[in-house]
Amino acid sequence: MAVVEGAGDHGCEYMTGGKVIVLGRTGRNFAAGMSGGIAYVYDAHRSFRQNCNLEMVELEGLSVEDVKTIYNLLKDHHQYTRSKLAGKVLDNFAYEVKKFIKVMPREYRRILEMRVQEEEPELAEVSDG
Repeated sequence: MAVVEGAGDHGCEYMTGGKVIVLGRTGRNFAAGMSGGIAYVYDAHRSFRQNCNLEMVELEGLSVEDVKTIYNLLKDHHQYTRSKLAGKVLDNFAYEVKKFIKVMPREYRRILEMRVQEEEPELAEVSDG
């Protein structure tokens, strides 16, 4: 788990697990070779897409669970660092959270979906006769 206030070129390159929040700008080639984990990028300037390597990842909107994760990680980050940027996002969270983009590796999504299917109980049809 990490919260950073910006990333240079090749951010989250070859990431294989965990969660990262990027609150500032990113350099070029973000997510190149990213096969696991999830990145949440605060795209206040709407410039992230051009810096992201989309070869192995998809850019998505946030689920309710993602919003909770972002809020909790930002709250901890702000508590430990007194980050002005984290404070700004938290102070107007309902509005600012809409500026986050979820970076999800395709292969990682497939693995997570397989795990959910394995955990779901099978339902069998029962008849009386």
